[in-house]
Amino acid sequence: MRIRVAATALSGAVALSALVVPVAAQAASGPSAKAQLSSFSAKSVSAGHAATSARTVRPKTGIGTITFSKGVVNGGKDIVLGTTTNKSVTATYTATSSSGVVVTQAFLWQGTDPSSTDTITGALGTDDDPVCTESTTQTGVYSCTAVFNIHAATDLKNNGVAGTWKLAIGGYDLNASASFDDNIGTGKIKKASKLTVDATPEPVKKGKTVTVTGKLTRADWNTGKYTGYASQKVQLQFRKKGSTTYTTLKTITTGTGGALKTTTKATVDGYYRYSFATNATTGAATATGDYIDVR
Repeated sequence: MRIRVAATALSGAVALSALVVPVAAQAASGPSAKAQLSSFSAKSVSAGHAATSARTVRPKTGIGTITFSKGVVNGGKDIVLGTTTNKSVTATYTATSSSGVVVTQAFLWQGTDPSSTDTITGALGTDDDPVCTESTTQTGVYSCTAVFNIHAATDLKNNGVAGTWKLAIGGYDLNASASFDDNIGTGKIKKASKLTVDATPEPVKKGKTVTVTGKLTRADWNTGKYTGYASQKVQLQFRKKGSTTYTTLKTITTGTGGALKTTTKATVDGYYRYSFATNATTGAATATGDYIDVR
């Protein structure tokens, strides 16, 4: 992903020069989001600690005259991505400054120190500047929206891992003072999962054993394939013919390669399925019910 930071005035603010927004000039050559995050963070540290090396002091939140707050990523919902998913994710936040807000930048990132590419394990940026609108009732308070266009096949390959990502925001006021906050909110980026199910034999005599097999897989962003997901709890569920409600019969654990296999007794006609609940790194999945005719 590429970030283009134009020195555009927001809500009537005066535009800054290219020298004031140095990252804008860099964006023309297409640096990575990781490099841009590191650059902006380091410059903000330099602005706040002129005599201190940015590589030896981790940026503290709230550096600069602009205060960033109320960060929300994807409306607070998980971002679940398959191997080829292209998804636009919106982040909202508030920027407050008595010196005005001219331009802001937004990043989703993982790591320990955003001022060094060595300590950033993953970074995603926006294609365009976030849009900030000043409040009509509160001077110096801006409501901002940033859009991250995430392409799983390219942006997440060898770039961070599934789990919690932090929302970092930087900006400049009318005095060309840089501000930065490395964590005003978080979002969870998870791998999509898939489940299959096969109930046999079919038909089956009432009271006889039904064997239910299946497989749980999840997206691998590095290989671009879905791979087996072992050692995970999965529920076997049943829905009686004519009903709309599934009932959990038992919980089992996936084996090697995500394999699933268990048995149950046939009672009435209906549908068997497996269901996997979301966890810290992987989205939920539910197989389409497989019908069994009981005679």
